[in-house]
Amino acid sequence: MCDVECLLHNTLHIKTLNEKFEMTIRGKVVKLGDNINTDEIIPARYLNILDEKELGKYCLEGIGPEFAKKVSSGDILVAGKNFGCGSSREQAPRAIKACGISLVIAQSFARIFFRNAINIGLPILELDETRDILSGDKLEVDLSQGLIRNLSRGINYQAKEFPAFIFEIISAGGLLNYVKRKKTGTTRTG
Repeated sequence: MCDVECLLHNTLHIKTLNEKFEMTIRGKVVKLGDNINTDEIIPARYLNILDEKELGKYCLEGIGPEFAKKVSSGDILVAGKNFGCGSSREQAPRAIKACGISLVIAQSFARIFFRNAINIGLPILELDETRDILSGDKLEVDLSQGLIRNLSRGINYQAKEFPAFIFEIISAGGLLNYVKRKKTGTTRTG
């Protein structure tokens, strides 16, 4: 059985799987705990909202009704284990992205959330030491290397490395844009 990388390679003739993209994200940390589920990320009553900006207004309402209002554009969400567990709703990473979160760092992700986040172009990283990062810390993250610098504490962390093609998908703004660019010969955003 062919995995996603194999499928993309065979279908689109990817020549740049080992190419690294420079992507740096800077933001203030919003901290959550373990086992944040998709019902908490975007409650079921909002699943019929198609407008992404509107959907973002209800992001993490299951954790706190005013969460989305407290988030500043570019903030970085840091969580514990099993982030995005629960139902497979694609609206969960869309709501996170739409409310202004630029990156999610967690100890681990539920697999379906992980795939949905990549597919819509929401940057995510896995890091064992998320407990050491506090709400309000300022981070600088080099996605291409998985290097996380805690500017508030002067500590560097190394996230788990993802294959380069994932960064190509994120850089394109998601899987659909990635496929369109590969079909037209455009490889990078710009």
